[in-house]
Amino acid sequence: MSSNKRNRLIVALMIALGVCVFVIGDMVERAQALPDDTYKELQTFANVLAIVQKNYVEPVSTKDLINGAITGMLASLDPHSAYLTPDLYRDLEVETRGSFGGLGIEITIKNDVLTVVSPIEGTPAYKAGVKSGDQIVKIDNDFTKGMTLTDAVKRMRGPKGSKIHLTIHREGIPDLFTVTVTRDVIHIDSVKAKELKNGYDYVRITTFQDGTDTDVGQALEKFRKAGNGHIKGLVLDLRDNPGGLLNQAVAIGNDFLDGGLVVYTQGRTESQQQKFFAQKKKDFQDYPMVVLVNGGSASASEIVAGALQDQRRAIIEGTQTFGKGSVQTILPLDDESALRLTTARYYTPNGRSIQAVGITPDVVVEPPRATLASLEQSGAKIDQDEEIHERDLPHHFRNGQSAPKSKAPAAGGANQSSAPAAAAPESDTSKPEKDVQLQKAISILEHWSKYKTELARNDDAPPAAGASAAANP
Repeated sequence: MSSNKRNRLIVALMIALGVCVFVIGDMVERAQALPDDTYKELQTFANVLAIVQKNYVEPVSTKDLINGAITGMLASLDPHSAYLTPDLYRDLEVETRGSFGGLGIEITIKNDVLTVVSPIEGTPAYKAGVKSGDQIVKIDNDFTKGMTLTDAVKRMRGPKGSKIHLTIHREGIPDLFTVTVTRDVIHIDSVKAKELKNGYDYVRITTFQDGTDTDVGQALEKFRKAGNGHIKGLVLDLRDNPGGLLNQAVAIGNDFLDGGLVVYTQGRTESQQQKFFAQKKKDFQDYPMVVLVNGGSASASEIVAGALQDQRRAIIEGTQTFGKGSVQTILPLDDESALRLTTARYYTPNGRSIQAVGITPDVVVEPPRATLASLEQSGAKIDQDEEIHERDLPHHFRNGQSAPKSKAPAAGGANQSSAPAAAAPESDTSKPEKDVQLQKAISILEHWSKYKTELARNDDAPPAAGASAAANP
């Protein structure tokens, strides 16, 4: 690569970094100074690009190399920052509206293996039996070893009605097995509501997307009308909810809180220093409320659970949540691609960061242990540490706070040995008699005074040794 061409490439890279430059002949004068080491690294990058283009076994375009470099750069930051090609950016815009084509699974990379965080309820992957914690070894005939998340998403996309074969390794099952999933245009109804026994009500939120707050509001209004203006008690189910839009999490928090802080964010720029409050209400009803969470409850789910827990509006029940305490901002680029960049941490009203820690339930209730019989595989072994959390992901950033105060389960709360969510029998909220966590939630509502009293005692107890109180914003 000639000196002129290399200088032009360096100038282009600097412009991409948002730096204003002037070019005079072969000289590059920086109107906005960069650190010397940054300029040197850009020169190194230009040299590597030239060597690859000249010596690689096959011709490769500059665009492909630059896209690969950007993808790798963002992937090295944290598990949630990513480069979105124009196609992926369009897909993301569609997904937030609750309708998109594909399989319906949330995936990540764990230990260099493509791994399912959670299938979205009612989608083709969910119906095909894909479970949280499954490792996807092959997509059709292609091994996923070394495959980026972007490549994996591309391969899983496809026209409605087309089939895809996923070869899966599941803890506790000795052999690989293949599931065939038929792609579909997925319409996610993010809110499901129904009446439980004894006059209690139930709302399940599967994801936080455009319109989720409207659907929850309509469900609550329907419950009030059925109860002559009152709600006897409510179960809010956030299990296996991977999150979604921050503004929707704030809106859902507002539905259940009578004023006060819902969440606040802190980043490097002033625009990322934000506080979000619930509104005071003249007709607010402080009815008994239980929130169900598990290891698949992440991000926006944790915002809602953390706000309701800190304000003592609800009792949180289930298992430790995922622990994603970061905010991603979508930054569009001129070529219709975009960056999904982690720009802030979020904090609960009491100043807790749940990054790589999660929300600890007030009442811990594990799903039943898996048994060899339930796996229906001869020679199967049970792995008791299968659930995935933020702390398991490569390049996750640390919490930055002291270890949180341990929460003792409230009176009557189960604190059983750990059992993997993926290997446990699938929760079936349409048959509550098979859902021990939902049954426990109903029991808490039935004995509300006892649980609230026990929680108050825990709040008044001195912090555990070594624990420090979280700072208020």
